[in-house]
Amino acid sequence: MNSPTSVDQKKRSACDAVDGAVIANGKPNVSSELPEHMTTGWDPRMLRNNLRSVSALVLLAFVVCHLVAHSLLLVSLDQAGAALYILMYPWRTAIGTAILASALLVHYLNALWSIYVRRSLCLSRWELWQLGLGLCIPLLLMLHVSSTRIAESLLGVTSHYSSVLIVQWLLSPWLGVLQATAVLTVWTHACLGIHFWLHTKAWYARWRPVLGGLGLLLPTLALAGYVAAGNQLLRDSESPSFVKLSLEESHLTDQKRAEIGQIARIGSATYLALVLLPFVGRGVRGWLYRRRRSPLLNHSSGRTVPILPGATVLETLRQNGIPHASACGGRARCTTCRILVTRGLDRLPAPSRLESGALARIGATPGMRLACQICPTADISVMPLLAANASAAQGAIRGGIEGSERLITVVFVDLRGSEILGKAKLPYDLLYILNQFFHEMTKALDATNGHYAQFAGDGLMALYGLNVKDPATGAADALRGAREMLARIAQLNSRLRGDLPQPLRIGIGIHFSEAIVGAMGPPASQIISAIGETVNTCARLERLTKKHDCPVIISRRAAEMAGLDIIGRELHQAAGDGGAQTVEFYTLKTMADLRV
Repeated sequence: MNSPTSVDQKKRSACDAVDGAVIANGKPNVSSELPEHMTTGWDPRMLRNNLRSVSALVLLAFVVCHLVAHSLLLVSLDQAGAALYILMYPWRTAIGTAILASALLVHYLNALWSIYVRRSLCLSRWELWQLGLGLCIPLLLMLHVSSTRIAESLLGVTSHYSSVLIVQWLLSPWLGVLQATAVLTVWTHACLGIHFWLHTKAWYARWRPVLGGLGLLLPTLALAGYVAAGNQLLRDSESPSFVKLSLEESHLTDQKRAEIGQIARIGSATYLALVLLPFVGRGVRGWLYRRRRSPLLNHSSGRTVPILPGATVLETLRQNGIPHASACGGRARCTTCRILVTRGLDRLPAPSRLESGALARIGATPGMRLACQICPTADISVMPLLAANASAAQGAIRGGIEGSERLITVVFVDLRGSEILGKAKLPYDLLYILNQFFHEMTKALDATNGHYAQFAGDGLMALYGLNVKDPATGAADALRGAREMLARIAQLNSRLRGDLPQPLRIGIGIHFSEAIVGAMGPPASQIISAIGETVNTCARLERLTKKHDCPVIISRRAAEMAGLDIIGRELHQAAGDGGAQTVEFYTLKTMADLRV
């Protein structure tokens, strides 16, 4: 967790930017409305993302139809041919062809545009693999497409499984290797895209084994069918007339094969020229921008780096070797790249619809932006809010719990006489009693707007005032919570009176002051808790309940904030240990004392 650990002026400014987050039961309450500073206008990035996704799904459907038909080659050529005709029929209609061609063009141009628009090609490993494999696919499939769909339209060739297999297994065996490589490349590219599209979804973890199994099964069956059909064709080719009749039926002559090769070479050369265009454009752009004064990005690690014109914060960090999280590849899906803008926020453009939607999902607090979406044009200072190796699951962590100093009411509860229980009861019996105790305390917290922060042995720590604007409300709720806990302990004693050597008793300490509140602990199992002198003071108050033989002790500040009637009550003082400040408090001995 990237949270401030001191309250000096520099880090206080960062804390103030996220202070006031609304949190309930460990998660902030998120309004259904977008924050005022967020825009809902037209967003070209969102349009491009949607077009990329839709075109990818169209192409995936086309590939799946092919692989399903190829899998039936394990049965027979006739069965596979019939299935291929049925599955390909929608794609061969005028509408289907237009949809397929449009999807292919959109997906391809989007890939080229993504290369050009990036200011840095320092990508994560999976992004490099996906982009590299995607760029290889047209080259791998150029000859196959030229010899089937293009040859059918321009040269009058009729393609069917027998003629294609004859060419790839008899006349030019290297084409068989090329075809298998193309299948694996296409499918791997598709699976990478699907995985990194869906891995930010909460349900994906449950379905990943099933989807992974299907992802392995389909290409395996398709390639197995391809090999089986190829071996069958080799056996059939022992008949001299078989190859001749099949090629004549397909109208595939040596001259047409040469023309197909020429078409494939022209297509490959054109493709390579188009691939070079974005790189040439990047070079020209870099030359034009070289003499401009670049704005500076100040990172919380202490490094200051220049920002290329049009570059996002994420690209700038990657370009300069500064680790930063981005599980979705900079597409505003995972929000792991979230940052706190500590300086220069007013000079940033308002969030686009794409960024606004992502920030709204996590309940972003003022100053929080996505590093993959903002392109600073002036100096800016940022602080990452998640670890550089944060996973997509951690991207679901709500905003505002990264750590901030705020006013909070802390409550410590301890079970008295647990050592007597330990001696009088068997371990399993003791565990049962403790579980009942924690169950009742949790229900008391839930009923009074408290947050169960942590427990240790036979005690627990709770926070009040996480989900309210007025801190005084948290102090009043804490008093109600203490009253509810005492009532539930009385009920538990009545219910377990035959199993207890003596009635259960608790000591409760309540204190109100500033503390650092945020998500703490291991990344995979963080909890909302608090640290600081306020927590230590509250623990001292809870221990003092033993000395004063009372169930509840509340600090003077907490009592005043809660509106407790303190007229006629004796004010006590306790000196701090190790330089801690003296704390003033009131002892509450009865349930009536807890009423405000």
